[in-house]
Order: sequence, then structure tokens, then C-alpha cells
Amino acid sequence: MNIVVVDYGSGNLRSAAKALEHVADAASHVQVSDKAADVRAADRIVLPGVGAFADCKAGLASLPGMIEALRDAVIDKQRPFLGICVGMQLMARAGHEHVTTTGLDWIGGEVVSIAPRDETNAPLKVPHMGWNALAFDRPLHDLLAGIDDKAEVYFVHSYQLRLDDPADRLAATDYGGAITAMIARDNMAGTQFHPEKSQRIGLALLANFLRWKP
Repeated sequence: MNIVVVDYGSGNLRSAAKALEHVADAASHVQVSDKAADVRAADRIVLPGVGAFADCKAGLASLPGMIEALRDAVIDKQRPFLGICVGMQLMARAGHEHVTTTGLDWIGGEVVSIAPRDETNAPLKVPHMGWNALAFDRPLHDLLAGIDDKAEVYFVHSYQLRLDDPADRLAATDYGGAITAMIARDNMAGTQFHPEKSQRIGLALLANFLRWKP
């Protein structure tokens, strides 16, 4: 199996690649690449993301043929895809982080700021940073195999994906209100949290992704 981690200058690539290498079998190869041809040839594609939505989209657009290669591999050929943090957000129609930026438009929804408040209506700290529990919407999904509802994973973000269709949400987390933590539709999945920083639970999720046959 050829697993490609897309390198578009967003950071955190090596951590994601190392986590994937840890759970991949001996016959699999994990490659960090900024080449459209490698994405087209991949069996599994991972799109990490750290930073602002507009900067990440510009980074993708700066790579010759990359957005077209992603669409060919993920939408047309339906290769399994995992977006992480901003990599998940980029699947949306648009992001509204400082400026409005068009996304890949694979999943109906828009990326908006979080404004969490506690039970006394006092604002909570932004960015949302640290460990939070998951609440599953579809607990029998293959990507969640062996992972318990209420498992804790690691988040770092100030913006969230607000979905058009709640059926696209696989899990949420509560941080002064429900926040989309994980999405899945067809061959596409995404996590707002960082599986590569989420220890045992994150590794279990990545292992499930490599076994996933959507």
C-alpha cells in the first residue's frame, strides 16, 4: 500500500508520517510528497494542516496540479482520504478565517470561528487546546473500531467546520457547545483533532484508516 502525506508547507507533516509508519504493515510505504503525480498514484491520501485556512489553501494551490490531482484521486477514483485539522476544514465549501476563502468543496459546510462559553455564559479560552472527549454520532463506523465513546483526543484550533448535513458528522466534542470533531462520507474522512498527538486513540484511528475499505 502506498500512503502519501501531502506536503504543502503546512507543518506537522513528519509527526503524521511517523504515526502512520508506526501502524502501517511491512508491505506499506509512507511517503511525504509535494508532487501531484505521487498523489494520483497513492492508495491512501492524508492531508494534514496547521495554520490559517487561507494560507493552507494557498499552499495547496501553489503546487502545480495538486488540487486537480487530489480531486482525481479522491473524488473521481474514490481513494480513501483523511484530512487532519485544517486538512479536514479544507474539504469544506469555504473558510471564514480573517478572510473568506473557497475550500475544496467536497463536503457541504463552512469553517467559522468558535466562541465557546461555559455554563455561566462566560467565554472559554480560544484556541481550544488540549484533551477533550469524543461523542460518537455513528459508533459502528469502521474508522471507530476498537475506540470507546468518550475517548479523549488532542485538539488545537480556533475555528470549526459547521456542516450543512449533520449526517456527515461522525463524532463531536463539547467545548462550550458541540464542535465537529470528526467527519466521514463515502471514501472521505477528517478529524479536527490531531490523531498523531492523541497517543493510543490516535494510533488506533490511523490503523483503522489504513484498513478502511469504504
